[in-house]
Amino acid sequence: MLNLISVSKTYNLGKSNSFQALDKIYLSVAKGEFVSIMGQSGSGKSTLLNLIAGFDNPTSGEIMVNGQDIGKMSENKRAIFRSKNIGFIFQDFCLLSDLSVSENIMIPLLIQGVSISEAKKIAYDYLNKVNMESKAKNKPEELSGGQKQRVAIARSLAGKPSIVLADEPTGNLDSKNGNEILQILSELNKSQNMTIIMVTHSHEAANHTNRIINIKDGSIA
Repeated sequence: MLNLISVSKTYNLGKSNSFQALDKIYLSVAKGEFVSIMGQSGSGKSTLLNLIAGFDNPTSGEIMVNGQDIGKMSENKRAIFRSKNIGFIFQDFCLLSDLSVSENIMIPLLIQGVSISEAKKIAYDYLNKVNMESKAKNKPEELSGGQKQRVAIARSLAGKPSIVLADEPTGNLDSKNGNEILQILSELNKSQNMTIIMVTHSHEAANHTNRIINIKDGSIA
């Protein structure tokens, strides 16, 4: 499903200054795994997730997703590949305030060429999976933090991605809502054999996953 082979990322800061965020990372994730990536701020965990998502390119190494090296794709090709293969759950939800809950889920589907009627059907189906169908017509501002994250999860799943990436999905939630989100992810992982990679600083959150990967100073500890 996912293989990282000697992946490094260096940021040039100008005038011969540079910062190595990741140093020769080797990582394999099999289909159906629920994996957490842990580390202190600045350890490289979010950089790693962004590389897997194709938001950025590695300085060196290979990132193989479903047998394809996304690091060698053009930006446009990588965006198309990501829309079909990778779902992303953001810590701050990233919902469009002018759109309803269902419309937020429909937008990525419409971009893929799904018809409006089918996109609406899919949106309601996935809202039902996260117990948010009753809020389909609400605007994001009318939702609690936990409800917004449920919508964000539904949006990430609606395109039926091979891998779901979650960047601190409970970071902006209280413990009750955070635990509910983790239970939803765990259930999706078990019931649908969903492959999930989650970045977190919380040991409690990481304990919901099958495997914990610790990163320190850009390397897997």
